[in-house]
Amino acid sequence: MNAPSTHLVIADDHPLFRDALRQAVAGVLTSAKIDEAGSFEDLTKLLEQTPDVDLILLDLSMPGISGFSGLIYLRAQYPAIPVVIVSASDDSATIRRSLDFGASGFIPKRFGVETLRDAILKIMDGDVWVPADTDLSAVADPDMTRLRDRLVTLTPQQVRVLMMLSEGLLNKQIAYELGVSEATIKAHVSAILQKLGVESRTQAVIAAAKIAGGQWKQGSPTG
Repeated sequence: MNAPSTHLVIADDHPLFRDALRQAVAGVLTSAKIDEAGSFEDLTKLLEQTPDVDLILLDLSMPGISGFSGLIYLRAQYPAIPVVIVSASDDSATIRRSLDFGASGFIPKRFGVETLRDAILKIMDGDVWVPADTDLSAVADPDMTRLRDRLVTLTPQQVRVLMMLSEGLLNKQIAYELGVSEATIKAHVSAILQKLGVESRTQAVIAAAKIAGGQWKQGSPTG
């Protein structure tokens, strides 16, 4: 995997941490091409222009996303690209949910460079990497499992709409941001409510926040 064609993207809004992660990656993949994104918008633009990415290192909380929304979107839109979560929120529940939503690994930010390098090597070899002390044996909440299974049925565009609903944006604002008609957004919202088994956009946002363990930011959805 150390061929010049290896292409990684580091998505994190902290320049100093991106630099540290870049150095860790470069230490084990000396010929890799490494791009950086400081916001989720930057990441999606980069992927639209250059979809031949081998690995994405994604922070759970950065401008444009909160909680697992970014991970859910990336797994839906780019299912062939492995995504590894690199986060300061590293409790067992967060790690387990990251894997449930399709992450190929979870690297806590508190770990040193050597551990980062070891984790990246194993993930690039196709393994799933989580901290050795992570307890993944707890029985999952059936309600959470059902809700998670519903969330992953959303299309990439529906995930983006739900992310914007969670920020409290109106249909017309979402339509403007995504460059589509307001009628298209209304259709997406209706589909989201049906897939999540809820009756209102407020309930949809609450459901999304619940599965994210409070990490999915909630606005004041109206309109």
